Amino acid sequence: MSVITGGAGGIGLATVQRIGQAHHVLLSDIDASRLAHAARQLAEAGIDCSTHVGDVSSRASVDELVAQAVSLGPVGSVVHTAGISPAMGPAEAIMRVNAIGTINVTTAFLPVATEGFALVNVGSMAAHVAPGLLMPTRSYRYALSDIETFFARMLRRCRLVPVAQRPRLAYSISKNFVVWYSARMAGAFGAKGARIVSVSPGAIDTPMGRLEEKDSETVVRYAALKRPARADEIAAVLAFCASPDAGYLTGADILCDGAVVAGLRWRDVLAMARAQS
Repeated sequence: MSVITGGAGGIGLATVQRIGQAHHVLLSDIDASRLAHAARQLAEAGIDCSTHVGDVSSRASVDELVAQAVSLGPVGSVVHTAGISPAMGPAEAIMRVNAIGTINVTTAFLPVATEGFALVNVGSMAAHVAPGLLMPTRSYRYALSDIETFFARMLRRCRLVPVAQRPRLAYSISKNFVVWYSARMAGAFGAKGARIVSVSPGAIDTPMGRLEEKDSETVVRYAALKRPARADEIAAVLAFCASPDAGYLTGADILCDGAVVAGLRWRDVLAMARAQS
C-alpha cells in the first residue's frame, strides 16, 4: 500500500489516481471536507483508498498517520506532496509545513521502511534558482539533531529581507532544504534497502499553483516548453520514483520544470526576482 500526503488536491490527488490503479492508498490531508470529496471522487473511479485527516507539521499527527498506515498492511511507498506556497501563509507557517513537515514524515516512516520501500518528497524549482548566499545551508544540519534550533535559524535568515518578501524566501529555503535533506537521509534509508528521492516541479496548473499566478507567468516565459505543467505530468514522475521501476534511484533530486533552470542566466534570475517583487 502507498501513503500520499496532501492527497486531496493538485498533484497529490493526481498521484493517487495513478498509484491507486494498482495499490491501496492511504490519503492524508489537513482539510477534512476536501479529503472526503476526494475520497468520493476516487471511489467513483474505482480506486480503493482510506483517509486520514492530519497535519504534517505536527509530529503527533504524523505518528498517527504511520500507525494507521501500518494497520492497513506493509507500506511500500510514501509520496509527500503536502506543502504551502508563498500566497498561503507567513514565513513561519511555510517553514513549519514545508520543512518541519518533511522532517516529520521522513523520520516517522523511516522505522517502518523495509526492502524496496520508497519515500518521495516534493521540492520545487525554487530550490534551484534562489540566490545561494541567502540559503542557510550550514544550518540545515541542525534538522538532524535539534529541530527547534533548525527552525529558529531558518526564520532568522528570512528576516534579512523586507516583511513582504519573507514568505517567498521562506518557500525557497524550505524547498532547498527538502532537496538537501532527502539526499542526506539516503544512507539511513539505504541501510534498510529503502530509497528516498525528491522531485522539484516548476510552475504547475493546479489550484495552489494558480494562487501564484504572477510568479507562474514569469517562470513560464523562461521555460523551454512555454507552459505550466499539468498535475498529471508531475504525478507521473512522482509515481515512477515511488515504483520498483526506479529501484536504483535514491538520494537524488529530479528537476521537472520544463527546462527553466537549464536555460536561466544570472540576468534572467535577476529579472525574475524583479518581476515577482
